[in-house]
Amino acid sequence: MSFMPVNPRPMLQELVNNDIVVRLKWGETEYKGRLVSIDGYFNIQLTNAQEYIDQKFTSDLGQILIRCNNVLWIKRADKDDVKMEG
Repeated sequence: MSFMPVNPRPMLQELVNNDIVVRLKWGETEYKGRLVSIDGYFNIQLTNAQEYIDQKFTSDLGQILIRCNNVLWIKRADKDDVKMEG
């Protein structure tokens, strides 16, 4: 079986103006918000961002920028993800 690398840029461009979840590399920290933009280095700009630690809501942050090297994974937010309450 061979592995075929896939360019993530098209998938991320499709997520612009959608709610996403961004998981950081350390701990259980996630940010949920609307993807405003993503640059050539994969830095992520979110609006209406919320911070969750260990799946518990910690704060509303508003507009944030997440540096690319801190990101473990990114996914489209499910309706259940956006409504998580702690």
